[in-house]
Formats: sequence, structure tokens, C-alpha cells
Amino acid sequence: MPHDPTPTNADIRRVALEAGVSIATVSRVLNNPSRVSAATRERVLEAAARLGYRPNPLGQRLRKGRAETVGVVIPAPQGRFADSFFLELLAGLGEGLSEAGLDLLVTTSPPGPQELNCYERLVEGKRVDGLVLARTRRLDERIVYLLKRKIPFVAHGRSDLIDEPFPYLDIDGEQGLHKAAQHLLNLGHRDIAFIGAPPELNFAQHRLQGYQRALAEAGLPLRAEWVLEGDLSEESGYQLTQALLGLPRPPTALLCANDLMALGALRALRERGLKAGREVSVIGYDDILLAHYTDPPLSTLHQPFHAMGRRLVEMLLARLGGTAAEELQEIWVPELILRGSDGPPQS
Repeated sequence: MPHDPTPTNADIRRVALEAGVSIATVSRVLNNPSRVSAATRERVLEAAARLGYRPNPLGQRLRKGRAETVGVVIPAPQGRFADSFFLELLAGLGEGLSEAGLDLLVTTSPPGPQELNCYERLVEGKRVDGLVLARTRRLDERIVYLLKRKIPFVAHGRSDLIDEPFPYLDIDGEQGLHKAAQHLLNLGHRDIAFIGAPPELNFAQHRLQGYQRALAEAGLPLRAEWVLEGDLSEESGYQLTQALLGLPRPPTALLCANDLMALGALRALRERGLKAGREVSVIGYDDILLAHYTDPPLSTLHQPFHAMGRRLVEMLLARLGGTAAEELQEIWVPELILRGSDGPPQS
């Protein structure tokens, strides 16, 4: 029977015609070969090879009832997908999923109702087999929805106001900020300010508590004018540091809830002719790549994003395999990395 010798993505009808069988038989060979005789299976596969036919992976997955894809919705305001926290986490997720033969579907949405609509589209459209949640909130509607729909997921972070157990991997922000504040106290600082994160984020409360605990243990009062709330952007760190430096009694050290705000703090210091680590100490949180290249290099709390991404994949695969949520809850302790942006206060 004549055929076109040029390999193309021929449709299933041409394969059936080439092999002299029905379309249903070709479909069985491709999706359930045990139901077809060896001779027929070989004839169909040879015809498909001659025509350069490649089955549509999406169609196969839909027939199997599985997407073989894991979804991640990045909660980023429009035009603000610049936080390397997400980029490094996604790298670990992508590697882990690739090794497991799964795809990673990434989309972005501003936090709020729009974001929940994203999850509904992914779940109701059966576009993913499971999900990874980034940056959990104290009362997280995403988690409530996924628990209700019984969709396998794992969260990067806890959610204090949700009673039903769910799998998570979190970094102990309270312990981390306590460690950083203690370090500054040991250097001799007593005027330590804190630039925190939006309070609806679950980690924001933990990091604030670590700062508060360290000051209380040192017998120092909590000064309201030294505790400010940023939005995790470099610009907010810059603006809030300017405000702190303008106080009648400015702090001698700054703790920032993430590295981007710490980068903004370093810029504010430079503009005033102040040297980080000498006149004012600055410590961030995350250890993003840029932290190595600031002047001076930024002291910070290290989150192993890449390892976290790979571990989240392992936990999600375990959840897909039936492991109970209670057995998939981990809290890691961050490491304090000292570079050049911290030092004793000037006498």
C-alpha cells in the first residue's frame, strides 16, 4: 500500500488505513496493547513508524484520567514576579518532577479571589494531578478549597488557623529571627528594628515572634516605631529604612523579613553615606543569589530553596501514593550566614 515516506504527525485514521485495521484497533494498540494480538500490534506499530505518527500525550493522559502534571500558582502582584525565592524553589520542583516523569505547570495570579479561581480552573479542568502551594497564609482559602476537593497537595509553609492536617514543609522563621536577633545582641546592639512581612502571610507572624522573643529575653522594650510592615519588595525596604533613619533615635541594626527588603535597606544606607556593618547592621532572610553580590555582601538566614523544592516533590509523590498527611509535616531550621553587613555598634 502506498504511503508518504516523509515522517509527519499523521492522524490515527491514516495509521489505521496504512495497517489495514480499524481506528478502534489502533487506539487499543496505543493505549491497551494487551487486548490486541501480537501480529496486529506489530503491524500497527510498523505503520505508525512509517508514517512518523506520534500519539498526542495530552489525549493519552486524558484517556487514562491522569494529567501527569503538578501545578504551582505563584501569588505575585502584576509585574512583580521578580523574587528569586520563587525562581529557586521552582528549579528544585522542576528537577524533582522531571526525574519522576511528571511535568510542572506554572502560572501566576495576584493574591485574592482571582488566585482561587486559578486553582478552581486547574482542579475542575483536571489539568493537574496535584499541587504545590507557595507562601501559605494564616487563614488560607486555597488550603480549605483543596482539602474540601480532596486534591493531593503539599504546602510550603504552615497555616495556623486550619485544623485539618495537611502536608507541609516549613522553615522555622521564629527560630531563625531569634537566632539573628541574638547575634546582634551579642555584638552589643540594643536598638534593633524589624521590617516585617504582610501579616496575612503565615511566616510573617513566626518571624516577628522570633524578634520579639529575643528582645524580651534580653530585657529590652519593644518600641513600636521600630517595628514596621513591608510588602517584601526592595522598594518597601528602602522607604521603611529611610523612615527609621529619620527617627530622633534611629536604630543601630535592622532585621528584615526577606532579602529583597534588606537590599532596599542597604540602598537607603548608601544614599545617606552610611556603611552597612559599620554605622548600621543589616540582616536579611532567604539568602537569595543577589545577597552574595551586594556591597557589603548581605548577612542573612539561609533557606535551601533547591533542596526544599525537591523535598516537596518527594512529599507530594508520597501523598499521591496514599501516605497520610500527618506523616508529611516537616519544619527545617534556617542557617545564619554572616557576611559583611553586620558588625558591632559604633561606640
